[in-house]
Amino acid sequence: MLEDLNRPARILLLGGTSEIGLAIVAALRLPAGSEVLLAGRDEQRLVAAGKELPLPCTPVTFDALAVQTHPAVIEQVFAAGPVDLVVAATGVLTPQADLDSDPVLAARLIDTNFTSHVTTLLTAAARLRAQRHGTIVVLSSVAAIRPRKANYVYGAAKAGLDAFARGLTDALAGSGVRVLLVRPGFVTGRMTAGMAAAPLASTPGQVGAAVAAALEGTASQIWVPRSLAMMAMVLRLVPRPLWRKMRR
Repeated sequence: MLEDLNRPARILLLGGTSEIGLAIVAALRLPAGSEVLLAGRDEQRLVAAGKELPLPCTPVTFDALAVQTHPAVIEQVFAAGPVDLVVAATGVLTPQADLDSDPVLAARLIDTNFTSHVTTLLTAAARLRAQRHGTIVVLSSVAAIRPRKANYVYGAAKAGLDAFARGLTDALAGSGVRVLLVRPGFVTGRMTAGMAAAPLASTPGQVGAAVAAALEGTASQIWVPRSLAMMAMVLRLVPRPLWRKMRR
């Protein structure tokens, strides 16, 4: 759980314009004086996003693809004071057909959805360990469970991130730092605009509420919605010939 909700907290949102990330921050019950650091490339969009939150927000320049700059960005954030919560919400969803015809675009998706989380969270984890408290929220996906031909590059990135988050959880055990791995299903919003909703779809607000509730407990992993956990078990058991025939 967040250590002390009676004192002001500092929250770092990586992917500062992410609908889900912003919904998580909005759902938290934070005391007056708390500060949200919105990290992203477009300062104007970050400022606009911050106006939608009921807390003071500060934009932080962050380019997910400029991995060599990530340690310095994280160090700068922590140099200004302790951080209580890091929400890793950086991500893009590119149609598989576009990735099939442009391998470089596929590499950018991998770097955004996976590599950038490794570089930022390894640095953040070291600083959180040093301060002996803090929480990291990692947004995985049901797509991490089994790759599908409709989005296998995206699924591969999420599978890598999911494995990384589980390993990071174990590495930080006993340090005072907690990792919460979040596995949503299909989330309706800007990223999925124009796509037909999959079964057990949710909204950014529902994901935000579920994460906020989980942070008040001690869970290390959650599915959104909860019933998605059973569906994921079934997906693993579908015979491969049948799996290949699935459109999505």
